[in-house]
Amino acid sequence: MERTAIRLGGVELSSSVMNAAGPHSAERGELYELGARHQGALVFKSCNSAGLETPENLKNRGVQHFAAIARALAPRDKVIIASVVGNTEDEIVQVAGILDRAGVKIVELNLADDYVMNSVAPFASYQRLKVLVGRVRGEIGAVLAIKLPPKPGTIEAQALAELLKEMGVGVVVCANDLPKDLEIDPATGRIKGGARPLSQAHAFWRLGGGVYDVVAVGGINSGRDAYVAHLTAAKAVAVGSALIKEGAGALGRIDRELDGMLAENGKRSVNEIIGQARFES
Repeated sequence: MERTAIRLGGVELSSSVMNAAGPHSAERGELYELGARHQGALVFKSCNSAGLETPENLKNRGVQHFAAIARALAPRDKVIIASVVGNTEDEIVQVAGILDRAGVKIVELNLADDYVMNSVAPFASYQRLKVLVGRVRGEIGAVLAIKLPPKPGTIEAQALAELLKEMGVGVVVCANDLPKDLEIDPATGRIKGGARPLSQAHAFWRLGGGVYDVVAVGGINSGRDAYVAHLTAAKAVAVGSALIKEGAGALGRIDRELDGMLAENGKRSVNEIIGQARFES
């Protein structure tokens, strides 16, 4: 669907809709099914060096398992986003490098998970985060993405955004925590009330000034949800809960619904609505 095609961090994607790292994205069979059922990027479950049995949300077979899948799919022009965790800075850098060399297009550092927050503590200080991001940036040629926790420690949001820009981060993965009572007109993008940050994704888009792209995660269960997330600044959306409930077909359904809404509102591309929400004072 050409209307939903985007460039994320400079990487061409056939759709702005993708799976979130986690549901149905750990085993070879389910990854191949996701890749076959949907034209968008394929996002791997977060992985570390040797694999994990616990916590359940990070259970994985280790980086070599995912690197082998990446090497098999990359020649088929499938855009792969690989997600990285680790309990030391060295492990994160090592895993990112292995995935980069396997041919993934975007490497995401999942710095939002408690597993990383409690061990590496990347947001304990500005300098600590800068060193980690700088080491990974120097190790990989792929686009670098950072997944932010809901509360990134003691680093003020503006300072964090400036660090991300300075370090050449191409994609920032944020919570799509829009207010449940948000009143927005999809046709015009008008929002009731004064100007304000609407979600973490919207806040970091405003702070980024277009230097990096934003992926919104959470609450994407329909094409309308995706449309609103795009209006409130997301370049791409990651689907989790709907994928768990429906299986791989959820991605195509949401993509088709989004495409339909774009057509209904006279939009030739999803790029025409990104960040176009407007406040009514």
